[in-house]
Amino acid sequence: MKKDFWLERWQREETGFHRDEFNPHLRLYWEELQPARDSVVFVPLCGKSRDMLWLREQGHQVLGVELSAIAVQAFFKENGYTPQRVTGEKFDCCAANGIRILRGDFFDLGRDDLAQVSAVYDRAALCALPPEMRERYASHMAGILPRATRILLITVDYPQHEMQGPPFSVTTGEVEQLYREHAEIHLLASQDTLAQNPRFQQRGLSRMRENIFMLTLR
Repeated sequence: MKKDFWLERWQREETGFHRDEFNPHLRLYWEELQPARDSVVFVPLCGKSRDMLWLREQGHQVLGVELSAIAVQAFFKENGYTPQRVTGEKFDCCAANGIRILRGDFFDLGRDDLAQVSAVYDRAALCALPPEMRERYASHMAGILPRATRILLITVDYPQHEMQGPPFSVTTGEVEQLYREHAEIHLLASQDTLAQNPRFQQRGLSRMRENIFMLTLR
């Protein structure tokens, strides 16, 4: 999956993955990570997610990374912020009200970029990637985050042959395979959520579960 795929989806406003409401799993399970109120929370492939507003309301500093400039601009505009903008070699940074978004490629991030991070919220990043990219993503994530960082990871699991991703199906077994060398893995919950997602029923899914993990990097 090339960068142009996501850039074109934002350009064509094909953003059915975006949600106006806060994610219920985030609200229910965030405290399991025991994050300090003033900690820096990293949100990979953040889009214009309003979940960043919820994290800020909890007192956290929020750091997102997003490929699409359209998504970054939309986040600040739709939420009434006028961000400060700084242009860098690899990333352009927009910041306002304790929320910073780096506009650029996740895989260009290094340790210095995430040195202050102590928690991660991954609702849709891993599931947005096809199988051939997920191992690279997990390895890079673990390699650039500080030790002991905790990750709230939310995945969807459904019969992959019934629907073309994204979001892609990621099983609990694959999460174990991807992260077992890097982190302690704790499955917090597994819920049948097909009934709450009619758009996925319309796309032909016969079942869907959302799995919520807490990962603690070694």
